[in-house]
Amino acid sequence: MSESLEDKFLNDFETNQNIVHKICRIYTTNSNDHNDLFQEITIQVWKNYSKFRGDAKFSTWMYRVALNTAISLYRKSTKSVKTQDISDIAFKIKSVDYDDTEEQQLKSLYKAIQNLNDIDKALVFLYLEDKSYRDISETLGISEVNARVKMNRAKDKLKKILNP
Repeated sequence: MSESLEDKFLNDFETNQNIVHKICRIYTTNSNDHNDLFQEITIQVWKNYSKFRGDAKFSTWMYRVALNTAISLYRKSTKSVKTQDISDIAFKIKSVDYDDTEEQQLKSLYKAIQNLNDIDKALVFLYLEDKSYRDISETLGISEVNARVKMNRAKDKLKKILNP
């Protein structure tokens, strides 16, 4: 792997690593699972980085890889995460501790989101990130109309969960 590609990856990843933390927050319930999922997503982003063509923004591509990784891992019946040795790159990534103190008021929302199915979780996450329906449809590989319909249904489910 060329040194410049590695440097570009490190810069892109460090700039956008909060995306991964937020996805981990939605798909996990404790810090150990959060850290495991963060590591697995980091590995998948690194493994696929050479395939990133730049057709979309890096953050959009990273959302897609991270969401696909999270959904794939947590659809499996076991909670164990297979890891791959990336010791040659891992020490270079400066991990910023995830500070969720500002998100304490969203605790009930996150808990409600945990009750949604995997696709609805991804939709709500991207919606909360102020992604357009075009970006959401591109990230999830569905039509823009389908994204709108699914989002409205997910909102209704969240309302019922939060206001029984």
